[in-house]
Amino acid sequence: MEGGYLSPFWMTYKQAEALGAHIRKGERGHQVVYADTLIRNEEAPDGTEQEQRIPFLKAYTVFNVAQIEGLPAQYHIQPEPITNPMQRIGEAERFFAATGADIRHGGNSAHYSGGSDYVQMPPFESFRSSEVYYATLAHELTHWTKHPKRLGRDFGRKRWGDEGYAREELVAELGAAFLCADLGLTPEPGLDHAAYIQSWLKVLRGDKRAIFTAAAHAQRAADFLHGFHTATQDEGAAA
Repeated sequence: MEGGYLSPFWMTYKQAEALGAHIRKGERGHQVVYADTLIRNEEAPDGTEQEQRIPFLKAYTVFNVAQIEGLPAQYHIQPEPITNPMQRIGEAERFFAATGADIRHGGNSAHYSGGSDYVQMPPFESFRSSEVYYATLAHELTHWTKHPKRLGRDFGRKRWGDEGYAREELVAELGAAFLCADLGLTPEPGLDHAAYIQSWLKVLRGDKRAIFTAAAHAQRAADFLHGFHTATQDEGAAA
């Protein structure tokens, strides 16, 4: 669940190789630890045998089947459609389409790739509701606005989880909230919000104006995205 994988199945590099499969390039493994007790008999000084119980730990690097290519079909779990495709919300679809952003669907992770400048979203049908899908898309498109050729927003992020990361995530979450309010969507809190809040609190404790700064950036991002929709409407009216 923490990794965002749909499948509970994991295997080592050698196990995947034995099945004729291979780890997808660029994927990182996760460490697990196997704990057990080794039992063996040893001769005591008086000549009798005594049972020795020796606890041990052994670490393995494993990969989720979603990170592996070429596995037999039975190792892959297809997400059950929870959202009916007919539940797509027309106004939201038109709003996000107007941005012209490169939005790709597939996999089980929602993120913005700054280097390649695209938004990755899991399939629409895998979300709990339409509102959750559009709120997630709003969050990632708020990140999309930070690109240098758009709003050029940079909080000096150096690594995942640092202060710059927390500030940008706060902007993205506020931006998503503003956009959802504008579009009349009422998404439910996500499982990842608790983790985000922990990082936000560190920033807010150190900078009492951080929330106002983040809100201002979020509003600029929301206005920027609204600009595409307005331009599309104006073109339609002119036609």
